Amino acid sequence: MNEDIRETFHSMEYDEYYTSLDTKTKAKYDYVETIIKTQYVVNKKFVRNLEGTEFYEARVSVGTNEHRTIVFAVDSMSFIESKQVLFLNSFLKKDTKQYKGEIENARRILNNFVKPDEQSEANFDSAIARNGRMKFNNYIQGGKEDDKA
Repeated sequence: MNEDIRETFHSMEYDEYYTSLDTKTKAKYDYVETIIKTQYVVNKKFVRNLEGTEFYEARVSVGTNEHRTIVFAVDSMSFIESKQVLFLNSFLKKDTKQYKGEIENARRILNNFVKPDEQSEANFDSAIARNGRMKFNNYIQGGKEDDKA
């Protein structure tokens, strides 16, 4: 078995969705997560950048169903260079219009991660939270503050 390259973390929202899946679909999710953990370069069949965002999508196909999970590379602006990946939220893809709402949901989850309250602080390791805060704050400052100047 390959050595882990990346460490993965799950939000409560992701875990709730995963728990609701059938055994066959869970097995596919586990397979994709193993690829993310063990492969330095992950095929676009499994992970793609969501254009115009700081997020990536993990892709799981089961029969005709297309499941998507929005993920965040915690410690790097590049998924390939990332050593820590946060699985934010997952959904059954119905159409492309759905992405806008799911990305907003992912941002809300990430904001809870970056600005933890009592509940989310208990859900995430403090070292990961610090790394995520630094990366997210750099993203905000570099991506939005500079645009105003």
